[in-house]
Amino acid sequence: MSIGYIRLKFYLPGCRSLKEKRRRLKPMLERIRREFNIAAAEIDHQDVWQTAEIGLVTLSNDPRHAERCLQTAVNWIEERFPELIIEEEALELIS
Repeated sequence: MSIGYIRLKFYLPGCRSLKEKRRRLKPMLERIRREFNIAAAEIDHQDVWQTAEIGLVTLSNDPRHAERCLQTAVNWIEERFPELIIEEEALELIS
């Protein structure tokens, strides 16, 4: 069994309130859960307007599959949500 975890830190230019920040993040998180069947949540910087940190987690019997799944989700985010700029990305696999 392998657990794949990726932490993404975003910069949200032009975001002027926490309400606007959540309005940008919530649809992305919901679609990630639906499209990729992985856990997704905002994990840090909840009180900062222009910064967000999310965590994506998946469980697999193959560490390579877990890594591919998470990387596919990151690529999907970059493609579909270009207004969310990824500043940092950290992947961890636990076997």
